[in-house]
Amino acid sequence: MSLTLSIPVERYGNALLDTLQMVSVSGALALVAGVPLAVLLIVSAPGGFLDWPRLHRVLGSVINGFRATPFIVLLVALIPLTRLVAGTTIGVWAAIVPLAISATPFFARIVEVSLREVDPGLVEAAQALGCRKWDIVWHVYLPEALPGIIGGFTIALVALISSSAMAGAVGAGGLGDLAIRYGYQRFDTQVMVIVIAMLIVLVSLVQRTGDSYVRRLRNR
Repeated sequence: MSLTLSIPVERYGNALLDTLQMVSVSGALALVAGVPLAVLLIVSAPGGFLDWPRLHRVLGSVINGFRATPFIVLLVALIPLTRLVAGTTIGVWAAIVPLAISATPFFARIVEVSLREVDPGLVEAAQALGCRKWDIVWHVYLPEALPGIIGGFTIALVALISSSAMAGAVGAGGLGDLAIRYGYQRFDTQVMVIVIAMLIVLVSLVQRTGDSYVRRLRNR
């Protein structure tokens, strides 16, 4: 017995591609911005290389402010910025702006925790050998914290998948938009079930891939 789909299968494929584009681009932006932010939080903390408590407090407050704002609220609040950057407020590229801004502080805090867990003895040994401050960051902090950073990035990607589905409520495209327009608004249970199944599979693949990389790094 064959299953008759209420909408063409191509729409599921296009929605999946839109979701992958949103998650991959915004995830890459969060990675590029989040790691330097975390490093700056570490080195500006009391006792850090810079020992700049005021900068640490201000930066921490800004990050906490973005983290405390629900994504759907941030999505609406950033509409002027989204229009300025992307030239539109709907579609995949419009969603990437708030997705990246939302994911960056979240990921930065995860990286900060990983950097704090680096053995202080390794840092002291590098200092005793005469390594420069930023060489210690590049050759000690980041390599030692890499498994935690990869694990945190995996968590950030999973959160981005969830947020990208939520962005479908404002016409961002992707699986969330498909579920809302063709599933919820048309009372089509089949579409909802298929989209949910696709999201579960996508999250599982991302989590499994990230866990695999973390295990490899720790075994080394």
